[in-house]
Amino acid sequence: MRIGPYAIDPPVVLAPMAGVTDKPFRQLCKRLGAGLAVSEMTTADPRLWTTRKSRQRMDHVGEPDPVSVQIAGYDPAMLAQAARYNVDHGAQLIDINMGCPAKKVCNVWSGSALLQDEPLVARILAAVVNAVDVPVTLKIRTGWNRDNRNGLVIAKIAEDAGIAALAVHGRTRADLYQGEAEYETIAAIKAAIRIPVFANGDVDSPAKAKHVLEATGADAVMIGRAAQGRPWIFGEIAHHLATGATLAPPSPREVQGILLGHLDDLYAFYGEAQGVRIARKHLGWYAKDRPENAAFRAVANRAESAGEQQRLTREYFDALAADAAHEFAAAA
Repeated sequence: MRIGPYAIDPPVVLAPMAGVTDKPFRQLCKRLGAGLAVSEMTTADPRLWTTRKSRQRMDHVGEPDPVSVQIAGYDPAMLAQAARYNVDHGAQLIDINMGCPAKKVCNVWSGSALLQDEPLVARILAAVVNAVDVPVTLKIRTGWNRDNRNGLVIAKIAEDAGIAALAVHGRTRADLYQGEAEYETIAAIKAAIRIPVFANGDVDSPAKAKHVLEATGADAVMIGRAAQGRPWIFGEIAHHLATGATLAPPSPREVQGILLGHLDDLYAFYGEAQGVRIARKHLGWYAKDRPENAAFRAVANRAESAGEQQRLTREYFDALAADAAHEFAAAA
């Protein structure tokens, strides 16, 4: 599939997630098979663009093409200005956030709160599309709540405004992340518009990705929470879609290499102190499906330096690798 001049190959996309899809994580997911990685949302308020957090979110130096930056806000003129600013700072795609269900975002009439005001949605999309020469994409939910599923109406507004691609999380704002994703709604949206559609929600395995693409007719799948602690899921899905085969899960030694490299990138990007703090949640995600998770998480969270954090991580995965080798030898 294509978004403007950019081929999205494989059709497996990292969803924007606040506090997660920073530059080190986007680069890691792209290396491991994501065809596109969307940044965590950046504010449209220019008064906040000079903060340390905003400067880090707008750093795209060395990031593989295409660079997709998500912007969030409620004012059409302000969002248009934010789009221009981010394009001037390296964005090759602009994504508009109308999908975030968080209270602090919706309470300022941003994210999925905007789905309640279709005329405002139309004004925002037109303003941003007309402000920049790069493709503009949009991320939405199926509606504000189950009594107001207007995702299909919003999708048509988006197409008419010149939006280049649409990502649909198959839940309403009121559903947050509960219940099952509404793939039938995504299918109806895909059937009604001509622009590419990303299906998002509960895609957590290669088999599920294939099922969702077949059930919805979508052009690509978008992966969010399932990539936390499992960035190799993109390569697994891409391989399955291309061949029908299922890759073996990475060994503890392979996970160790991926994780230690991720830690190095976090320290380099944020500096040691901040990098160590941010790394803690990633360490917990990497270990969540593994034995002795609670013990490892407790130990890793005590580390105050990069060296100590790396040492504890290396020792943990060394022990896992040794156990795996013993089990293999016993079975041979």
